[in-house]
Amino acid sequence: MSTDKNKSAVARALGISRSSLYYVSKKETEDWRLKTRIHETLREHHAYGSRRIADTLHLNRKRIQRVMRKFGIKPYRRRGRKWKKKPSVFTHYPNLLLANIPSYENHVWASDFTELKYDAHKIYVCTVLDIYTRKIMGVAVSIRKGAQLTLQALHNALLNNPRPKIFHSDNGREYDAKVFMVALMSFGILISRSHPGCPWENGYQESYYDKFKVELGDPSRFKTLGELVAEIYRTVWGYNNTRIHSALKMPPVIFARKMRQIAA
Repeated sequence: MSTDKNKSAVARALGISRSSLYYVSKKETEDWRLKTRIHETLREHHAYGSRRIADTLHLNRKRIQRVMRKFGIKPYRRRGRKWKKKPSVFTHYPNLLLANIPSYENHVWASDFTELKYDAHKIYVCTVLDIYTRKIMGVAVSIRKGAQLTLQALHNALLNNPRPKIFHSDNGREYDAKVFMVALMSFGILISRSHPGCPWENGYQESYYDKFKVELGDPSRFKTLGELVAEIYRTVWGYNNTRIHSALKMPPVIFARKMRQIAA
């Protein structure tokens, strides 16, 4: 079957017009470029909300709000907290996402971790997310944070998936550790980092964890740590396979499968 006929068949299977396949791609490119402009604005004005960003870029506020929600972009808010000193980073890596639009599965992975309170302890969950499909590729759970946590999540992702071209993260010690950097370089993966002091540049993971914690619920309801860990993995599986992603209109696993059919 030729490529054109194959795309037509896939479009019929999805219940959409063939031209819609190309329209979605164009819209995604425009949204990504606007996201980059929003990031650049927030670098200069950390606390700007959607109204001031819209004024700065001379664009409609509703469009700005939609793109900020889509990519999990949230301006910095002090809210009475003490300003944290920016972490010391030995080697500075550029944010490659300013010039690279994720265009296929395993093109760009992003990673971050969050903490959960259980009893008198803290539980750390680290995930690796494919930005194009929004699928969680790897996950690790530990009672300690550090390079071991992030490295375990990376290896979990690489266990059943091809290596990505780009790996994006913040500048935390967990990602700047020598053992983690050596792992990325040994696989030939390009390193991308958020600009120091700009957490919204990894908003993909920020947005995911907001939803993850809602789906997981109160960790203290579990009788044992083992039950909590099992539920963490079940929640990740549900996000990938059954939960409809608002931006994709379908679960990430199904979206990835359909995109592979289109590309074939």
